[in-house]
Amino acid sequence: MEKVKDIMSTDVETCSLLDNVYEVAVKMKELNVGAIPIIDNERLVGMITDRDLVVRSIAEKRPGSTKVEKIMSDNLITVTEDTSSKEALRLMAEHQIRRLPVVKNDRLVGIVSLGDFATRELTDEMAGRALSEISEPDELHDGVQH
Repeated sequence: MEKVKDIMSTDVETCSLLDNVYEVAVKMKELNVGAIPIIDNERLVGMITDRDLVVRSIAEKRPGSTKVEKIMSDNLITVTEDTSSKEALRLMAEHQIRRLPVVKNDRLVGIVSLGDFATRELTDEMAGRALSEISEPDELHDGVQH
C-alpha cells in the first residue's frame, strides 16, 4: 500500500511565531499556496490558511502587524511518513481539510494535499470521494465546524 512519504511534498516553506499576518500573506502570494505551516524551534505549532487570513484577520479588522499565533489554527490533524495514503485521505474527508502536515517527532517533514492524490492514477477515485466530502456543507458532517 502506498505511503504518504511516496507522494508528499518535502519542499515546504514555513513562517515562525515571529512573523506577522502580512508577512504570511505575502509569502502565500509569492509561492502561490493556500497554507503556510508555522514553526517554533523547529517544531510544527500551527498552520495559517488563506481562509484563516480572511475569517480571523480581515473580517475581524486586525492589522497586518498581528502576530501569526492570533489567527493560526493550532489544533492540527497530522500524519507521519508511514501513514497509508488511504488513511490520509480518510482523515482529510473526516475533518474536511485539503492539506495534512507530515511530521516526525513534531518536526515538519512535508505536506500532503488533495492535489498530490489527484495526480496518482491509483487513488483518483479516493481523492474524488474525499474532495466531494470536503466540499459538502458542514451540517452533513455531524456539525463539525472548520
